[in-house]
Amino acid sequence: MSWNHVADVLGAVCLVLGSTLTLVAAVSVNFFQDLLSRMHAATKPQVLGLALMMTGLALIVRNPVVGWTLVLVLAFQLITAPISAHMVGRAGYRTGKVDRSRLVVDELTEDLEASARQAAAEAPAAEAPAADAGRGSDGRGDGRRSGEDTSARR
Repeated sequence: MSWNHVADVLGAVCLVLGSTLTLVAAVSVNFFQDLLSRMHAATKPQVLGLALMMTGLALIVRNPVVGWTLVLVLAFQLITAPISAHMVGRAGYRTGKVDRSRLVVDELTEDLEASARQAAAEAPAAEAPAADAGRGSDGRGDGRRSGEDTSARR
């Protein structure tokens, strides 16, 4: 049995396993009810499935240029998947799509309450200059200063 035959068989096994994990991720998204469970089901097996498929493809093709391209694809997936899942989770939490009673640890509520208090404290200070924003130096409200020539605007 040659190395080429072993690499082809291992590559085929990796492709089948990776495809199966990706299929499980797709089915699980429809199976689970809440947002956080769906996010977990969509990201965890999908990333491992992609890693297995990229490994299988590299074993079958055996071209260094293609191999490094597959490594880059996997690296970008590993970098972006946690960030996108984090952002979707925060957006879902802020819009009320997350059932907070099912959370074991809820650290985001404190952060949101602190930012709401800070925004409320800064709001009166920001409203005062906004009331005079469209007024010129003479208070006319047309945005021109006293004595400004309007012919240049035409």
